[in-house]
Order: sequence, then structure tokens, then C-alpha cells
Amino acid sequence: MSHTILIVDDEESIRLSLRGILEDENYHVVEADSGEAALALLAEQPVDAVLLDIWMDGIDGIATLRLLKEMEAVAPGGAGAIREVPVIMMSGHGTITTAVTATKSGAYDFLEKPLSLDRVLLLLERAIRELQLVRENRDLKARMTADQPMIGSTPVMNDLDSQIRRVAPTDGWVLITGENGTGKEVAARRIHQLSQRAKGPFVTVNSAAIPEHLIESELFGHAAGAFGEAGGARTGRFEQGNHGTLFLDEIGDMSLNTQAKILRLLQEQRFQPVGGSREVQVDVRVIAASNKNLDELIQQGRFRQDLYYRLNVIPLRVPPLRQRREDIPQLVDHFIRQHLGDRAAVTFGPTVLEQLQSYHWPGNVRELKNLVERLLIMSPGPEITLDDLPEFIVQRHKATPAAASRWDVLLDHTNLRTAREAFEKMYLESQLQRHQGNISRTAETVGMERSALHRKLKSLGLG
Repeated sequence: MSHTILIVDDEESIRLSLRGILEDENYHVVEADSGEAALALLAEQPVDAVLLDIWMDGIDGIATLRLLKEMEAVAPGGAGAIREVPVIMMSGHGTITTAVTATKSGAYDFLEKPLSLDRVLLLLERAIRELQLVRENRDLKARMTADQPMIGSTPVMNDLDSQIRRVAPTDGWVLITGENGTGKEVAARRIHQLSQRAKGPFVTVNSAAIPEHLIESELFGHAAGAFGEAGGARTGRFEQGNHGTLFLDEIGDMSLNTQAKILRLLQEQRFQPVGGSREVQVDVRVIAASNKNLDELIQQGRFRQDLYYRLNVIPLRVPPLRQRREDIPQLVDHFIRQHLGDRAAVTFGPTVLEQLQSYHWPGNVRELKNLVERLLIMSPGPEITLDDLPEFIVQRHKATPAAASRWDVLLDHTNLRTAREAFEKMYLESQLQRHQGNISRTAETVGMERSALHRKLKSLGLG
């Protein structure tokens, strides 16, 4: 993976010499001939290290370094105008006092001219590696609180986990579909954790939660004063995800204009911040997700077909909870430990778990997680009983003991597509029972090819 080095020196011969050496070592090089130009470039483009000359016209290297560190301090961790970056100072008139001043101002190290190219390469390698360790440590702490594993051992979940393991080591773009609350972001994080980019950042963008007039600024960043609310420069999410993974959630809610810009970025891996003049180059893997039927949005003219084909290199579908009810005990146990720790003394009785498994969960795993947390907070005893369950679950169980009441389950689904899936599962399950599990006879009865029926049963968790 190529790292970007910024060379800041007012002598063109020095810049050309360093560029040649660094490019031979597979670094990507950008240049600035002054401190002012360097700061402007850094506000728009991510770099991994800076070689900064001290004696320059205009603001000198020490002043440039101090301004750079002030801009980093505005929003540490890469969320502000300039992300943290190691700076190696260079000088042909170096003194101990100069070196000490540079170090106190935040320089990573100090080099005297004429430069030892071996030392330049050694310092760059060490500085980039140390910065990566700092970011990895920060990202690990964030993941310890934000991540949760894929929980479940049903056939549909085992199949999903198998697909994720095959997909993760590649750099292919992934499109994850599924209803709200099924765990699309969990699946995306799992892909990132198993990928070659696991040491890089994982950046999420919820397209539905960002106002339309700010979405481009959030994604691509903006230059200082780019628009009325802009204020200072801002680093966009694509830039924050450089060398890592960007998760675009609910892409079906993006405007066609934003979709066009994302398509160009996916094709070229470069973009211009809003109001900026320089192009920013990034190396980022995109994982997109949607709870909408993108084919229908394409037919309605609300989603670009070319973007859909670009994103849908590897399609994954996260099943709804009602298609993997057998995973509910595992999920409940996980949420108990997540809320109370490994020494949790609260249990859910067998009858309670049966009750939870009989519910249709329109809000999917997220709804189950919220219910478990609510019960742990509001129920005083060491065991959750039927009396602790909310009425909408208990009354539903009492009201639907007969097979005919299964139609009520269909009416409770949030949309036609999920109700159709539930009906297909109930219908095919009944036909399988009628033919004692014989696939060939079942296929003949329902009017499907045997192979097509087999795929349908597998997708519905009946395989």
C-alpha cells in the first residue's frame, strides 16, 4: 500500500531529488514550495508524513510546523481540518538550538543537509509505522466498545459468515441488503476486521441521517469558507477512511447528484473537497448497504443504475430475525453479557425464550437487543419471567395458538416484501411437511424446478 509524502522546500532541486528517491521506494509524492502552500495542501489532501525545510521565504518551517500542530489540535484523530501527521524537519544551517526548538514544536525528528538518503528513508519508515500503531491502538479501543460479532449458528447465518470470510480478504466492493435492524453494519465491520485493511480506519456514513445540503461536505470535506456554514476546512469521510474501509449505510437515500460524485470517486479514487481546488487521492474500500429495493428505485429513476452495478460487485443479504429464530437464545445471552459483563447472574427461563422465539420481531435484532436491555434494567429478580415480558409479546402468544392465526403474523409485517417472504416460508414449509420432506414432489406441486426450489428453501432458512 503506497504512502503519501509531502515535501516542503523552496529549492526545486531538493524537491526533485527527494521525489526521485521516494518514488523509487514506491512512495506517492506531493510538493509545496512554501509553508503557506503546504498548509493549503494539507487542508485538502491526506498525507502520511511531511519533510519540511526550516529556512524558507514567507513563513519559515518552524512557524509552519506550529500552525500545522494547531490545526491538528482543533479536532484530534483525523476528524478536523488536518489529521495527525509526523513532520521531519530539514535544514542546511542546523544547530542544536534549532533542533530543540523543532522538537518542542512537535517535529518527529530533525535532518541536516546535505541529506543522508538512507537516513531519510529510515526515518520515514519509522515515523509512518509509529503513527500506524497509534491509530491502530485508538481504533482498537473504539472497536472494543462499538463492535459486536456475528451471533448465530442457523444455516442462513452460517452461509452469511462463509460468504463474509471469502469476500473479506479481497478488495472488492460489497453491497449489503437487509431490513432495518438486521445487522448490516455488524456484517460490514466483520468484513473489515477480516480484511487486509483491518489495521486501517473503519468509517461509517449514515446517508439517511445527514441533511441533503450537507451530505457532499460530509463525504468529501470542504475548504475553509466554502459555503455559509462551513467555517474552517473539514476533512470528509472518504479522506478519513484512507487506507481503510468506508461504510455507506442507506445509500438509497442519497440524491442523484451525490450518487454521480460517488460513482466518479469509485472509478478514479480521487475527488475535490467542496470549494477546494486540489484533487485528493484516496485508497479506500467501499461497503454499501440499503434496506430499500434498489431495483425498484432504479425503475423509478431515483437510483443510478451504473452506481448500482459498480457497488454490487459482491452482494450479501443479512436475513431478518424471523428467519433465524433459533439464534434468539444465543443473541439474548450475548446481550446479557454485553450489558452486565461476563459474570452476569440474570437468566431468561425456557418459557420466556420460547415466547421470544414465537414473536415475529419487525424491528429484528435491534428490537431484541433493546428489549433485553429494558428487561435487565426494569426487572429486579435474577430470572426474567413471563410476567416481565411486555404485553404486546404475551398477548400475541395467547391470541395465536391456532394455525389459522398465522395469517395475523403476515399482517404485522412492515411492508409487502417482508410479508411475501414470510408467506413463502409458511407455504413451502407446509408443502414440505405434506410431502414428508421430498423435494422433487414438493417442487412438482408448487410448480418450480427442483434446483430453484432448493435455492429458495436455502434462502428462507429451510434448506
